[in-house]
Amino acid sequence: MKKSLAKRIIIFFLVVILFSLIYIPLFNSMKFGLDLKGGFEVLYQVKRSDGKKVTSDDMASTLDVLQRNINTLGVSEPEIEQEGSNRIRIKLAGVTDIEGARKVLSNVANVSFRDINDKLLMDSSVISGATLGQDSNKQPAIALKVKDKETFLKVTSEISQRQDGENMMVVWYNFEQGVNSYEKDKDTCGQEGSDCLSAATVSQGFSSDVIIEGKFTVDEAKRIAKSINAGSISTKLDEISSQNVNASYGEGVLSKTFTAGIIGMVIVILFMTFLYRFSGFISGVNLLLYMLLVMGIFWLVGGVLTLPSIAALVLGIGMAVDSCVITCERIKESLAEGNGIKTAYEKGNKESWTSIFDANVTTLIVAIVLYKIGISSVKGFATMLMITIFSTMFIMVFINRWVLKRFVSTGKFDNKPNLFIKYLNRKKEPKMHKTINCINIFNKCVIATIIFLIGGITFLSINKLNLGIDFKSGTDITISADNITVEKIKKDIKTLGYNIVSIEKKEKGEIYVKLDNELKGNSINKVNNYFDEKYDAKCEINVVTNIVTQELIKSAIKALIIAAILMIIYISFRFRFSFAISSILALIHDALFVTIMFSIFKIEVNVIFIAAILTIIGYSINNTIVVFDRIRYNFKKNKTKLTKDSLKEIVNKSISETFTRSIYTTITTLIPVIALIILGSKNILTFNIAIIFGLVAGAYSSIILAGGIWYLIEKIKLKDTNNVQKKEVIEAKVEEVKKDNKNKNTKNKSKKKKKKK
Repeated sequence: MKKSLAKRIIIFFLVVILFSLIYIPLFNSMKFGLDLKGGFEVLYQVKRSDGKKVTSDDMASTLDVLQRNINTLGVSEPEIEQEGSNRIRIKLAGVTDIEGARKVLSNVANVSFRDINDKLLMDSSVISGATLGQDSNKQPAIALKVKDKETFLKVTSEISQRQDGENMMVVWYNFEQGVNSYEKDKDTCGQEGSDCLSAATVSQGFSSDVIIEGKFTVDEAKRIAKSINAGSISTKLDEISSQNVNASYGEGVLSKTFTAGIIGMVIVILFMTFLYRFSGFISGVNLLLYMLLVMGIFWLVGGVLTLPSIAALVLGIGMAVDSCVITCERIKESLAEGNGIKTAYEKGNKESWTSIFDANVTTLIVAIVLYKIGISSVKGFATMLMITIFSTMFIMVFINRWVLKRFVSTGKFDNKPNLFIKYLNRKKEPKMHKTINCINIFNKCVIATIIFLIGGITFLSINKLNLGIDFKSGTDITISADNITVEKIKKDIKTLGYNIVSIEKKEKGEIYVKLDNELKGNSINKVNNYFDEKYDAKCEINVVTNIVTQELIKSAIKALIIAAILMIIYISFRFRFSFAISSILALIHDALFVTIMFSIFKIEVNVIFIAAILTIIGYSINNTIVVFDRIRYNFKKNKTKLTKDSLKEIVNKSISETFTRSIYTTITTLIPVIALIILGSKNILTFNIAIIFGLVAGAYSSIILAGGIWYLIEKIKLKDTNNVQKKEVIEAKVEEVKKDNKNKNTKNKSKKKKKKK
């Protein structure tokens, strides 16, 4: 019995609309990074004042001080995280008073000991820290480590002589005269959030380590000990990089990026509808649910949306659409074999599963490695990429297939397969089914590719890359104001006493300046104040030191090497070792191509360039695995004895069968990128250009290079196998001849013996 198609369409759209209503509150509650919202970011290197190695306790105390200082700024959702064993990165999105924020962050915490009248008795110099201890009743207490025992004995002895009620010593964290007082804070003393840490009765003088009792819980005792340690901190903070972005700039990028994203998504839906009709339209609409799930999970894990995470989202959209394209193409092939729509749908889903699974797993390997090894911005990229992979498998594979199956089961498409998937029957064979001689094309292209890469690497080694401060260290300043010129700013920078590496005019009259000087806190404030007073200008100042530059390059290279090794292992396990080597060589080609193009056109290479390269690698490996899966499928179907010609036929057939899918996937990935170029902020133009270069290189390497390289490797192996087989045949024949000769000799000897007799 045929079920109502119209009813299911109505239900489907009601569900989509209902879930789409969540977008607005979800988007409004999303955390946005500095590059989208504006604000201040600083990376500190923590060192001990006495020159000793920084311990985990030192880091915990320093983090506590910084967290307390940040709380006084009133910034919503600040980010503070430890990087490595001795670094702390702080991001304050939305903050406008950069100078004030920098001063507050650098404030030194202080613990003081006072009487109940708030008179100072001792400062933190008398102690060396605090730990969790126990009182005489085995209850949680704070154990103070006394450093200046003479002063401590003198003060505690004097306090113990006072009358009851006044013989108390109050421990304060950053006591502020006129703001804090024991009289006002005694009821909350010892509670979380109070600057009054403890108020203890002193019954005698102490000249050694002491125990502060107070009926504490374990958590309370730990918290107070941590605060005392923070106040008696022996570390200092060296600012090794900083970034400040004007809120107006951030808001502009955010609104433009959001608009470009919506338009790009609409175009993708229309394109999918044009390609695959009803199934393409439903799959395209399901992209809205996919995006909702991606953003929802990203929000739940506390992710911060930045330009690198948007880069991962662009890649995710490409992979999500790709899963639909692969399935639709397999359904069309099954229809071409003469199957009905229901059979073709089931078969197409089944045969496309391995391609989708392997492509997503190889990209997931890249994401996991980048998350484990990468720096802050790269971690954001990796987090978003992992979420998009999960969402692709859940929404665009499981849910999308389930929804389409409901429509197929209505029976409305049994006699109208063209309406469901734009099917062309065998009477008019589509060009995509014709076999392209890809190996011949590869033979012609590979020489040109090698010449280009050798020439490009030579050009790169001579002319170098146009490195931004992320890779070269120094300072870049973007100055926004009316009536400013390059010549005026040159004179101003010279007046300030700094060396200009380059200066250029950008969009909206902004002047972009690169300095080889690494500006510090006071110098940054000096530059900000100078241009503010002279031109009423807004300045975005980014500072990176050599330490950060070296680590950025090292972590990127390390991540890529480990990811490559893991991909080789996985692809070798799932396919063959020859597939793994071919895919890695294709990835190297893509990365080199983009880097060479950046060198030729002198495009600045900054931290977002890394995100672009990672996006390209993720896209390219996804594309290559789909082609290889088809080669593996046809390889298994070939039951005849493998020869050079049959091997060539398998590669040509496989690439021809995935050619249309590769082009479609490239186009659907390009759509949001082009939308970002036309409608988005020019500040992410570097990323968009890199993606376009990468998509072209990735499509070329996946379609032409990867399959051709695999063919060469397998042909050599086949030749070696044939040589071994020939050698074995020759050796067998030689042995057979020897055996025959031996038998003849034996017979001749027997005849001679008989004649003698």
